[in-house]
Amino acid sequence: MSLETRTDDDLARDDDARPVAAPEASADAGMSTAPRQDDDEEIRQPQLGVVGWLRWLWRQLTSMRVALILLFMLSLAATPPTLIPQRPVSPIKVSQYFRDHPDRAKIMDKFQLFDVFSSWWFASIYILLFVSLAGCIVPRCWAHAKTLRAKPPEAPRNFSRLPAYARWETSAQPDEVLTAARAALKKRRFRLNPGTDAIAAEKGYARESGNLLFHVALFGILVAFALGSLYSVKGGKIVVEGGSFANVLTQYDDRQFGALVDEGSLEPFGFRLNSVEQTFQPSGAKRGEPRSFTAHIESWYGHEGKDKTGTIRVNHPLEIGDTKVFMIATGYAPVVTVRDAKGKIAYSGPTVFLPQDGNRTSTGVIKVPDVSAGLKQLGFNGIFVPSTPVKQDGTFYQDPKRGWVSVFPSLLNPALVLSAFEGDLGMDSGIPQNIYALKADKMTQFKSGDQPWSVALKPGQAVDLPNGSGSITFEGVKTWANFQVASEPGKGLALFSVVAAILGLVLSLFVRRRRMWVRAVEGPDGHTVVEVGGLARTEGGGLGDEVQEFVDALREAAPANSPGNKVKE
Repeated sequence: MSLETRTDDDLARDDDARPVAAPEASADAGMSTAPRQDDDEEIRQPQLGVVGWLRWLWRQLTSMRVALILLFMLSLAATPPTLIPQRPVSPIKVSQYFRDHPDRAKIMDKFQLFDVFSSWWFASIYILLFVSLAGCIVPRCWAHAKTLRAKPPEAPRNFSRLPAYARWETSAQPDEVLTAARAALKKRRFRLNPGTDAIAAEKGYARESGNLLFHVALFGILVAFALGSLYSVKGGKIVVEGGSFANVLTQYDDRQFGALVDEGSLEPFGFRLNSVEQTFQPSGAKRGEPRSFTAHIESWYGHEGKDKTGTIRVNHPLEIGDTKVFMIATGYAPVVTVRDAKGKIAYSGPTVFLPQDGNRTSTGVIKVPDVSAGLKQLGFNGIFVPSTPVKQDGTFYQDPKRGWVSVFPSLLNPALVLSAFEGDLGMDSGIPQNIYALKADKMTQFKSGDQPWSVALKPGQAVDLPNGSGSITFEGVKTWANFQVASEPGKGLALFSVVAAILGLVLSLFVRRRRMWVRAVEGPDGHTVVEVGGLARTEGGGLGDEVQEFVDALREAAPANSPGNKVKE
């Protein structure tokens, strides 16, 4: 500790700055050690002002602690969509939730829990995290850039205080020792700052570079997520052979669009499904397993684009502009014709049936709302069997335990099993319905005697409905394919950011920051005294071993007169 010398001018300035007691103050009050002030004088606290408060808020927002808190809040905010149906994904389930829990649903809807990723509170957390990361990264990048341009710090006066230290004497000249040290340090990828009698060296800058790369990559992932949330297009469409698809909102069976996607932002393309080829393993232990699926299509781009023939296979999508069309499933669509009691065609066309097992036993519903005036609406629950087992007399065989099941997924012996209902389908209520389920609470099932009426039809076969309600004909079978249309503008950035984050994490974990100094001066006896010191800027052992390896290499280049000391840590 050093003593402070004070001059007369300093004492005079102290007298001028010393507070003066008020004239009316008593002698007793003058003896007090408390600050003197009038009773009516208010103590004034420092005021931050608007700029000061804004600066304080900015410092808090850009701190790493707040960034971690916001990241945790974002993970919590993403939890409700896993438990609550969302409007962009499952509008029917949301409507059903409102019918089942009307009071609770109204409260939840006020907090936008049915559309979390478009809610104001999720966007607020996301934007705050975005700004917080940017405020953390930019100053650190600027500081790291200055560090990269700066030279390693000069050698300390006392090397023995460093964590790793070695000293010995040699007959080599100081310049020779420093030259050998400089070559050895460069070989070990140290950055040098040579002095007159000492060399300062440092390495491991890649550690902070990796740390910054990791945070920048996290920032890139947030940007990619934002692009996906705002501009991504993902939807599904089932197309039957001979049918077509145009990329407009009303054509999708289900869709998950970004918040800023509208009709005008969709790419103008479409395609027509000409046929679907599918093959299955014919025999062996894997009999019936799928072998290949190929959809033959004609596509066009733009309103006046020419048709182009192409194919879509599993993992081989059709690329149209920036959009990819994948084929993810296939199935069968029985073609039926329903006539009412007056013989007028009330319904005709293919109906999509959904597979229920590996052999494509499928279920579906046929709804006939357009019947003649005064007649009730018709509904059919159906089971489609692609390869129906038969008895010896050639009739269909129904398993007594499993019911109607297929023995192979191909169309070897197709059959359509139907049960019929008449009444009100409930399609005029304005409430969305599942097209694959029949709402029969206001319908009456046809009966044959005391048993429910049902029939198993072969292709081309027709049957009259009970009570003179009309007839139904099983015309044949078409194949359908389920296509997924996807356009994800942030996917490439997300992939690049994830790779960069892994690279940055590896650098920040395995690269160690090191500083090393070498001093060579002539001693009293004419020999050169060499000192080496090392300092670790980051956690992790191995500093002593690294300095010892350097010392051994330097001693070999400049032989020592004495064995000297080993590196001390």
